[in-house]
Amino acid sequence: MLTTNTTTRSARLGLRATPAQETVLRRAAEVAHKSLTDFILDAAYQAAEQTLLDQRLFMVTGSQYQAILEMLDRPESDNPGLADLFSRAPVWAKK
Repeated sequence: MLTTNTTTRSARLGLRATPAQETVLRRAAEVAHKSLTDFILDAAYQAAEQTLLDQRLFMVTGSQYQAILEMLDRPESDNPGLADLFSRAPVWAKK
């Protein structure tokens, strides 16, 4: 978990919330015995780390890892569906 320290903070972030969101955030911060700023920063930081880790870290068992290695070592095979997919222009390239 992120430990916040007000003396080392130098970046300023701003956000707007609905009154209902503010109420929930304040109540949660109070229950967690944190300031609203510390609560929001900790929660946002954890969510950001998880999002980034989800993009580059895959947790698998030893047998799953071995199966992945075996799959990667297999010779390639024809895949008509994949060939068809790659032969089409991507949706975002169409005008």
